[in-house]
Amino acid sequence: MGGMSSDNVHGLVLAVSSSVFIGSSFIIKKKGLMNAGATGIRAGSGGYSYLKEPWWWAGMMSMIIGEVANFAAYAYAPAILVTPLGALSMIIRYAVLAHYCLDERLHIFGVVGCALCVVGSTTIVLHAPQETQVKSVKEIWFFATEPGFLVYACIVLVVVGVLIYRYVPLYGGTHLVVYVGICSLMGSLTVRAVMCVKAVGIAMKLSFSGSNQFVYFQTWFFTVLLFGFILTQLNYLNKALDTFNTAVISPVYYVMFTSLTILASMIMFKNWDSQNASQIISELSGFVTIFSGTFLLHKTKDMGTPAIPSQSPKLSNPSTRSRNQSPVRPDL
Repeated sequence: MGGMSSDNVHGLVLAVSSSVFIGSSFIIKKKGLMNAGATGIRAGSGGYSYLKEPWWWAGMMSMIIGEVANFAAYAYAPAILVTPLGALSMIIRYAVLAHYCLDERLHIFGVVGCALCVVGSTTIVLHAPQETQVKSVKEIWFFATEPGFLVYACIVLVVVGVLIYRYVPLYGGTHLVVYVGICSLMGSLTVRAVMCVKAVGIAMKLSFSGSNQFVYFQTWFFTVLLFGFILTQLNYLNKALDTFNTAVISPVYYVMFTSLTILASMIMFKNWDSQNASQIISELSGFVTIFSGTFLLHKTKDMGTPAIPSQSPKLSNPSTRSRNQSPVRPDL
């Protein structure tokens, strides 16, 4: 493996495995959602009949395995190596499984939009500041209670509340950014380099090493938040998968999730102090590229769906017209 360390090799293998499992989970869960929607109330309409579908539970198991592998990958390798590989799960979803398993076609503008999203996200990750090394739950608590991150967390919770109670009933079924936005905003507080998973992961690691971290209330606080945020994400991710084309959801979710996670990490750990002008310009260029790809995907999301021709009931069946009646000539 050239100059790669053994830890980086382990992280690379875990990250690739995570992408395969997570990418497959979207398609398997969508299969279960489709089956549930055929026999009960769809998830997009507020139903939970998918909980009785074996396919949906198989997808959940695949996602759990993928997230565990992804979590372990961050323990071995730096985020600058692991995070860009998340794009592999997106390619697995739309380029392979959604095409062959769900018969969902991605048009040429969708391909270009996905490519822009992957390039932009990778550019941001490669030029993002190095993560601050945190070695205890109390350190996480210190960073999480800093004024800057508290303001960000409050803004996220307010925006999520507005989206859920105001925009989901009005635009949830027509604008995919509503459901995906809720998942991504909650995810920025939950996983990867930010608060909850990092805190719980460090607590488990230290506890297994002999230093019990579950005697501190901060550990239980982060654990409760973790499960609450994950359940919220799963609920609205199911609604998104049940309502929109998987090939479009995948890149938009990946882009918003990665961007917001990096933003939250920078606010929490104040890593921007170590960046130079070149890195900042590269990150801004990555954001512009991402927004361009997301805009293209959103505006062309229905191009691959064949339109159902609307027919006038009076003209839809020629046999209903009297045999002796001649066609009416329109007035010019």
